[in-house]
Amino acid sequence: MAKAEKRDDGATRAPAARTGVLAEVLGYIGAAAYAVDEGGRILAVNRSAERLLGRSAADLVGQDAHDLLHRSAQGAPLPRTQCDMRQAFHAGRPAQGSQAYFLRGDGTLLAVSWLITPHAIGEAAGTLVLFHMAEPTPYSDRPAEPVAPAGSLTELERLALLAETTTRLSSTLDVDEALRRLTALVVPRLADWVVIDLITERDEVWRTAVVHAEGDALVHREDLQGPMPPVPEASQMPLSRALRGVSSTLAGPSTYQRPPDSGIAVEQRRLFEATGIHSAVIAPIRSTRAVLGALTLGRAETPADFTPADLPLLEDIARRAGLALDNARLYQRQRKVAETMQNHLLPQMPVVPGLEMTVRYLAAPDASQVGGDWYDAFTLPDGTTALAVGDVVGHDLEAAAGMAQLRNMLRAYAWSQQDPPSRIVTRLDEAIMPITDVTMATLIFARLSGTDDGRWELHWTNAGHLPPLLITRDGLAHFLTDGHGILLGTGAHLPRPDATTVLPPGSTLLFYTDGLVEAPGRTLDEGLNRLRQHAAALAHRSLGSFLDELLHRVEPPGHDDVALLALRTPR
Repeated sequence: MAKAEKRDDGATRAPAARTGVLAEVLGYIGAAAYAVDEGGRILAVNRSAERLLGRSAADLVGQDAHDLLHRSAQGAPLPRTQCDMRQAFHAGRPAQGSQAYFLRGDGTLLAVSWLITPHAIGEAAGTLVLFHMAEPTPYSDRPAEPVAPAGSLTELERLALLAETTTRLSSTLDVDEALRRLTALVVPRLADWVVIDLITERDEVWRTAVVHAEGDALVHREDLQGPMPPVPEASQMPLSRALRGVSSTLAGPSTYQRPPDSGIAVEQRRLFEATGIHSAVIAPIRSTRAVLGALTLGRAETPADFTPADLPLLEDIARRAGLALDNARLYQRQRKVAETMQNHLLPQMPVVPGLEMTVRYLAAPDASQVGGDWYDAFTLPDGTTALAVGDVVGHDLEAAAGMAQLRNMLRAYAWSQQDPPSRIVTRLDEAIMPITDVTMATLIFARLSGTDDGRWELHWTNAGHLPPLLITRDGLAHFLTDGHGILLGTGAHLPRPDATTVLPPGSTLLFYTDGLVEAPGRTLDEGLNRLRQHAAALAHRSLGSFLDELLHRVEPPGHDDVALLALRTPR
C-alpha cells in the first residue's frame, strides 16, 4: 500500500494514485466538490470548488477541511463540537445543511449549502462533500425607525432608504412577505398610513393592506380592506390614474369631496374619512411587464403635508416594490405548476394482501421549496412489491420534472429485470447523466416479498438517502443503516451493496425524505433521534393516524418538501 507523503507545510498528502482517481471522479461532478479521508483531510477537489473557494488544489489537498475552511458567521474558527458538518462526518452518514460558512483564500467568507455522503475508493473509506453558494439570509423585519419627512431627507438618507428597500424586498419570493416588508419600510418612517391596492391576475382590484402606525405597533384595518370597484378608463382621479400606470399624484380629503366619477372614488372618500388622512401621495406599482397596483402613503398625525419633492422617492420605492412583487408572483406561479405536476405524478399505492400501506406528501409552504421529493410502490411480475423513496437535487419545476423522469426509469428497470436492488439502481445511475435532466439524487429502492413461514422480507439498497426506520409493535425503533452507497449522478460508478432483513409481525417500516428531520439550528442526529422517539411512541396507532400524528409532533420546519411512505406487516 502506498504511504502518505509529507508536504513542506507539514500537512499530509494523500497517496498520488488514490488522489488521481478521486480527482478524476470529482471532475465529472457539476457542483463544487471535494473528498476527505477518514481523518477529515482533503484528498482531492474539483475546479468548481477551487473557483468558489479561491484556493488551488495544491493549497487544499492534505489540509484538515474543518480547520482550513469551516468558520462561524463572524469569521471566527468554528469549534468542532458546534460544526454540523463535522458531527455528521463522524457519524458516517449522509447529511445536508442550508447555511454554513467557508473561509476563502482571500480571507472573505463564503455562505454555502452543503451535502456530504460516505464514499469508498478501493479499501479506503472517506467522505464526499458537495457545496454551492447559499441563498441570502432573510432580512430582519424590525419596524423602521422614524426619520424626518421624505421631503427633508438628505440625499444620503434617500439612497440608504432605497438600498434597504432593494435588499429587503429582493430577498423574498413570497408576495405576502414582500408586502409586509414594504409596509415596515415606509411606516412610520415616511407616513402614518400605508395603503396597498393590487391588481389580480383576473384584472380585479383588491385593497390588500391598510396599515396604521400606532407607536411601535403596526395596526391592520381589515374593515377597510377587500375588493374594489373596477378601474375606470377615463377617470382623472389620482388612484384611478395610478392603477392605470399613468402617474403619481398628491391627494387630500378635498380631492374626493367632489361628485364621484366612479366606484373607486367612493371608496377613496370612505378611506380618507375613516383614517383622518389630511395629505397623501399615490404612485403606481409597476413591473417591466405590467401595472401591478398602487401604493398610497398618508399622513394623519404628522402635521406636514406631502409636497411634489416627495414624489420621486415614492416612485422609486414603488418601482422596486413592483419588481419584487412581479418576481414573487412569477415564482409562485412556477411553484404552483410544479406542485400540481408533482401531485399528479405521485402514484396511487397498490393493494398488497396482508399489508397496510399509507403515504403522505407535504409541499413546503415556502414559495421557493418544491419539486424533488417522491415516493413509489408497485407490484412486480414475480408478485413482489417494489418500494422507493427519493429526493432529486433542486427545488423548482426542473426538480419536479427530473423526479418524474427518475421514477419512470426506475419502474422500467425494475419491471424488466429480476436483478437485485443494487443492480437496478446501478443501471439507473448509469443512465441518469446521458438521458435525463437530473444532476444528482438520493434514493432507496427495495423489494418486499413473503417468506415460506408467512413473514415479510425486505431487500434494499440505499443511494445516499436517509435510512429507513423500523418500529416494532412493542415500540422498539431503529434505523436500517445497511446497504448504503453513494448518491446518484456523481459519475463515480462505485459498487453498490444490498441489504436484507425480515420485518417482525405487526412492525411499521417508514421511508421519508430529509425535509422531515432537517431544520436550521438542529443537527441531523438530533432530527433523527426526534423522529425515532416519536415514532416509537406512536407504534400502537393505526397507520394513517401514525403518520398524521408523527408529522404533527416532529413539526417539519417547512424549508423543504416532505414525502413519507409507511407500511405495516400483519400481526
